[in-house]
Amino acid sequence: MSEEWRLSKAEVRRALVRHHFAPLDSIEEVFDRVRSVQIDPLAPCGSNHDLAIQARLAGYKVGDWQKAAYEDKFLHDGWDKMASLVPWSGWWWRRVFYRWNTRYYDYVSAKHPEALHAVMAELQARGPLASKDFDYQERKPEWKGSWDGTSVTKMALKALWATGQIMTCRRIGGQHVYDLAERVIPPGLDAGPVPDDETAVRELVMERHRAAGVLRPQAPPEVWSYRVNAKKRKQAILELVEDGELTPIDLAGTTAYITNEFAEHLDSPPIDPRVVFVAPLDPFMWDRKLVAHIFDFEYSWEVFVPEAKRRWGYYVLPVVYSDRIVARVEFWARSGVLEVRKWIWEPGDPGPRFNRALEAATREFMAYSSAERVVVANGVDPMVADLMRSFKR
Repeated sequence: MSEEWRLSKAEVRRALVRHHFAPLDSIEEVFDRVRSVQIDPLAPCGSNHDLAIQARLAGYKVGDWQKAAYEDKFLHDGWDKMASLVPWSGWWWRRVFYRWNTRYYDYVSAKHPEALHAVMAELQARGPLASKDFDYQERKPEWKGSWDGTSVTKMALKALWATGQIMTCRRIGGQHVYDLAERVIPPGLDAGPVPDDETAVRELVMERHRAAGVLRPQAPPEVWSYRVNAKKRKQAILELVEDGELTPIDLAGTTAYITNEFAEHLDSPPIDPRVVFVAPLDPFMWDRKLVAHIFDFEYSWEVFVPEAKRRWGYYVLPVVYSDRIVARVEFWARSGVLEVRKWIWEPGDPGPRFNRALEAATREFMAYSSAERVVVANGVDPMVADLMRSFKR
């Protein structure tokens, strides 16, 4: 069994920035590192999944992930940590999610079995369809305002998708186009039985540590896909430590675990300082209490917080520079314009090389979001405003 290592915040900060933001050369390398990126439909400056990829891959543009998912079949658009992009590698154990995700299906099956049969029959006969394209369209106007909406058709599709009976074969304008799972899964991947829960939990726990690099065992439930309780998680971690796959660390009084790959980063030199605009649901931000402990940076995603109660803004991105989180920025990108709506500094001077790094990062972000120029809202820090207003492609 590995002995607990004592590590400083500074050591882990440097290693975390290298683990997450050392530039990579392809989408395949990005997903080999992060393993799972949550899909979110909100897109003020690209969606969460776009933002997470651009933070690691130079030259990436909004939407480039679709080729890897729907043409190259390297990724699939399915369930992992909520709706996510994940590589097909690991599919042998990931299938357990569909066995676990039965609650909603059971509800729909009990209330609307005819809907499940109808949409499955249409997919079988007609091939891929978006929800609006089904002949079967059942609505319940009395459900208006409910979480599920009024469409029984969409409920059936959601239930079948959550249990892996149908899958997303592409998207049109962000909307799912569904097909039968057996026509989406690459040949040969669906062979063999789904693993037992113990094996799947162990794989999931290891996968999350590979992605994050370092995690507390008390990381939020969504990190573990809401399906792994503390007892199962603790047992899996103990086994992985016993097998030498994870190492416990004492991080300035906080217990966490690191992978062998992450341990190698501890002895590596820091990467060249650069500015990175980080997605709200990026794997780097999964364990926000750990981020607060290591970086002295408190963060919450305030898109669902009433405007009057927001501390920072609607869709604010952490700004990483060197081994610090130095600021928060709110971008909006529309019709060739990148708008800087907010810039909020964290305490401390980022140093004399920051401006040049910010310029390089902003020009890359303009290319990523297909912006031709930058506009800056009133109230943005004058130094940042003067620097960014001059940017044109």
